[in-house]
Order: sequence, then C-alpha cells, then structure tokens
Amino acid sequence: MQSPFRRFSGTPNYLTNDSLEAAVNCALALERPLLVKGEPGTGKTLLAQAIAESLQLSLIHWPVKSTTRAQDGLYVYDTVQRLYDARFGDGDVKDIRHYIKLGPLGRSFAGSERVVLLIDEVDKADIEFPNDLLHEIDRMRFHITETGDEVVASERPVVIITSNNEKELPDAFLRRTVFHFIDFPDVELMKRIVRVHHPKLENELIDQAVVAFYELREMPRLRKRPSTSELIDWISVLKQSGVGKERFVKELPFLGVLLKKEQDVETYRAAKKGGGWRA
Repeated sequence: MQSPFRRFSGTPNYLTNDSLEAAVNCALALERPLLVKGEPGTGKTLLAQAIAESLQLSLIHWPVKSTTRAQDGLYVYDTVQRLYDARFGDGDVKDIRHYIKLGPLGRSFAGSERVVLLIDEVDKADIEFPNDLLHEIDRMRFHITETGDEVVASERPVVIITSNNEKELPDAFLRRTVFHFIDFPDVELMKRIVRVHHPKLENELIDQAVVAFYELREMPRLRKRPSTSELIDWISVLKQSGVGKERFVKELPFLGVLLKKEQDVETYRAAKKGGGWRA
C-alpha cells in the first residue's frame, strides 16, 4: 500500500535550503533511495533524523562497515547462541526462530508502519554491496532459509544513504537513486545554524566566532578542515569558559576542539608565527 505523500521542509533544529528540500521530496515522490554526499560535518546523518522527525516516522540506523554485506541487513542466524543454550540448557533450542535476528533492513520490512532507514557511509563496504543492497530494497521481501518463512514489506521504507566519497559507487547503483550533494554552509547560513544550537548567545560573539572559524578553514595545507559540529562544540567551550571575543580576535583558544591532526596544529602555529593568521 502506498503511503500518502508528505513534503519535507526541515525542522526547527535542522535548517535546509530549496535544493536539499527538492531532492528529499523528489526521493519521497519517486519512492527511491536518496544518496547524500558531502564533506564530514555537513549534516548528512542528521538529515535522516530530521526527515524522520518531520514525517513523524521511526528511524532505523544502519552504520556500514568494511565487512558489511546486504544479507547482514536482512537477518542473521545466531548459531553461537544456539550452541551455548544447547550446552547449558537455556532456551528452546528446538525452535530456530528464537535465533533469527532481523537486521536493520529486515526490521524496516517487517514492521507494520513505514520507517526511515539510514544506511550510513555506504562507501565503506565492498564494491558489490551497493548493488546487492538496492536489489533487496527493490524486492521488498526476503526468505529466511533456516525457517522457510518469508518477510514481505507492507510499506516501502524511506531510504537515506550517505557517502563520504571514500570510493566510487557503481553506475548501476547511482542510476537507481536520487542524488544530492550537501554544500558546506556559507557564513550566513552557518550563523543561523549556530543560533539554533546557542539561542541565548549574543550576536557579536557568534559573528566573531564564525569569522574566525572560516578564516581557519581557508588556511592552505590543512589536512582536515574543521566541520560544523566542531564549530558548535568550540562555541560551547568558549561559552562555558567565559572566553570573550577579545581573546580570540588574535588567537584561537581551545584549538584542539577545531583541529584534530598534529600537522594541522603545526600549520596553524607556523602561520601565526609568520604573521599569516589574521595579519
């Protein structure tokens, strides 16, 4: 049964723009997975949470690892637990169904209500995983070999797939998804995002912190530029420690919140020493 179409327009805690909303609503209308790319900290994972909140649906999170297979997302047969119970006399080992554990994809099919399924960092898995994954999503049903049962989805899940561009994804996979690249926020949007997380912070402090943050991101030779989440954390530390704008006009206190690589810290210190930082 097809669910009534409901549009996504962001949430009070997740700010969007027209292009992102259009991509999400296109995926909802076509009932296709939405593939979201962007540098870390641009809100790819949080987007799925916002969609679930906006559509009033439950969220199932499937973090992908290098060893993940599409079959793992459907179900696993816990033979180790069954052997343990057989040895120590716990549980009904005769009923195999007790040892069938549905995976994230299986749970998104088995429920009676529609859910949002977040498949996080799909590019970490083997090259065959993306195509195998969409094959299972297209079928909307699967057999449990050990019991002979068939799980048939009554509602197609809203599927959000994130990628950090660690490897190329197959063309066949890309053709079957709706794609959106989340650009890093510009200065004005970043200020709005900060105000969502720090609503009581004075505007002048936000302005100074955001300007310093972008000047740091624009430094050459940084291996890992600080992300939105690191800016939010940094401002929290500034606020809790009582550091005013006077101190970070010429320096960046609590630099370890923003820069996470030793080489980047040295790059900043060298630039500061040479007069290249806010000269």
